[in-house]
Amino acid sequence: MKKALALALAAVMTTAFLTSCGDSGDTGSDGSKGGDAAKASKVYLITMDQMDQHWVNVDKGCKQAVDELKGKGTNIEYKWSAPDKKEDAKQIECVNNAVADGADIILVAANGPDAITDSLKEATKAGVKIIYVDSAANYEGIQTLATDNKAAGKTAGEQMLQALKDKNVTSGNIGIITVNAATASTVARVEGFRSAFEGTQFTLSEDQYAEGDPVKAKEFATNFLSQNYVGLFGSNEGTTVGVGNAIDEKNSEAVGVGFDKSDSVLTLINKGALLCTMAQNPDKMGYEGMMTAAKVLKGETITEKNIDTGVTVLNKDNANS
Repeated sequence: MKKALALALAAVMTTAFLTSCGDSGDTGSDGSKGGDAAKASKVYLITMDQMDQHWVNVDKGCKQAVDELKGKGTNIEYKWSAPDKKEDAKQIECVNNAVADGADIILVAANGPDAITDSLKEATKAGVKIIYVDSAANYEGIQTLATDNKAAGKTAGEQMLQALKDKNVTSGNIGIITVNAATASTVARVEGFRSAFEGTQFTLSEDQYAEGDPVKAKEFATNFLSQNYVGLFGSNEGTTVGVGNAIDEKNSEAVGVGFDKSDSVLTLINKGALLCTMAQNPDKMGYEGMMTAAKVLKGETITEKNIDTGVTVLNKDNANS
């Protein structure tokens, strides 16, 4: 009876894990489970959510690295786990479940600097190594692979400023739509964006928090456009799509600038609803992060603590290249 009860409980816990954290179970592009489990090391990728194509590309980079490493004799059992939406409690659950599943290393994009810190500390106590991709928490990891978000945000602001200048617009209101007040990466982007307008005659709005949801972002953007704002900024993929959809629907002359590359964002750029987007390199984050994980598994010391994975300005001229 006790054995049957234990098996039933294990099944329930597994189902709950897959439901709340969206465990993909992937280990490589061939869909394998890492071969001989006794020889495989477990590496988890835990992202903020499953909504953005950005995270799909981080996963893609991880898979590429796993496949290459397997060909060189390094056997990694890889899984991508993430909440269905940005929610601290769900991301904490993903971390805890990865530890319970025997993870050796977790690649994590933290929702915020503090929310999952305690769970990461517990993971470290259990012997799990932490590597950050895209967004770090206020807890030391082995390495952080991310965009220089403040610099990229400033570039976005400069792109908008130049476009407004080209239209002989030297003053007016500019709307800022971002994720939340806690996510370090987007907070830095907004800070950089604001810095580009210092000393100008433009007035920037207070941050509007859409939690990365394009529908909410579009509502904020539509409200700004009804007040004749001359520019709109989205700090991530979801907010950028919301900004572009609002400008497109209203056939507005406002300049829209955002972050991240996805099919929806590129379509909006080609339609002229967005001027440009700051395209990160999420596949590089995943690939290089997994390569760092492999070095750690071999016992190598990682001396480079921060790696800037770069950004490219995509506009109509190069969006399809």
